[in-house]
Amino acid sequence: MQFFARELRLFLIALQFFTRIPVTGRLADWVGWSPEAMHASARHYPAVGLLVGAFSAALLWGATQLWPLPVAVGLAMAGSVWLTGGFHEDGLADTCDGLGGAVSREKALLIMKDSRLGSYGALGLVFVLGLKAAALHGLASQSLPLAAALLVWAHAASRALPVVLLWLLPYAGDVEHAKAKPMAQQISGAGLAVALGWTLLATGALTVRLDAWGLPLAALAGLIAAGAWCARWYRRRLGGFTGDTLGAAQQLGELAAYLVALAMLTAGG
Repeated sequence: MQFFARELRLFLIALQFFTRIPVTGRLADWVGWSPEAMHASARHYPAVGLLVGAFSAALLWGATQLWPLPVAVGLAMAGSVWLTGGFHEDGLADTCDGLGGAVSREKALLIMKDSRLGSYGALGLVFVLGLKAAALHGLASQSLPLAAALLVWAHAASRALPVVLLWLLPYAGDVEHAKAKPMAQQISGAGLAVALGWTLLATGALTVRLDAWGLPLAALAGLIAAGAWCARWYRRRLGGFTGDTLGAAQQLGELAAYLVALAMLTAGG
């Protein structure tokens, strides 16, 4: 029982950090907080993604009853951004600003700390969010239940990528001046295993929902490819990760999953 209580506390810490869902009152007192717990909560990022994805999928499903599909897709995406406070989208913009130009590692890190949005950040947001909207529209056009199921899965599985990068790479910036110091540390192998366990659980559920292995495995392969590309990019340009690059990896992994799934459906006729 102590094990499950501890993991529930860690999940609730991750939930209140990455979403607008409040953890207040006596529940907040029970959960508590510490830098160590905040760091350990990374293992449950995919579980938070399940809730965010379910919220977005419910909006997609409900909005199609009132508006045309393009509007429903936009509302579903806007809902997930609202629920998370645009946390990962902000990281994507900062990463594009810092790494979009041919600047030194030190200059890139300084640019990424700047709260102002630059040209590369704006372009990155436009292209990634636009492609996500187009891919989701294509998926929902072929099957609304499929698109809703992929929304839930992709939000969960893509949030495992930051955990993998936390385990694989060192922190590239100055730990003492990190926005969230507990997140500027490499995660343990046990924490990584829990995050991957959530991802495998979500993938298994998607497979059961679709009654087929092909599409979930293809989407997972696309997500893994995006994560590998991000790891190589971050290591080459920065020597490691920052909080912003973790958010960018989540966004790029989610997009890759949708694109691969849509390509497979389109090729299958």
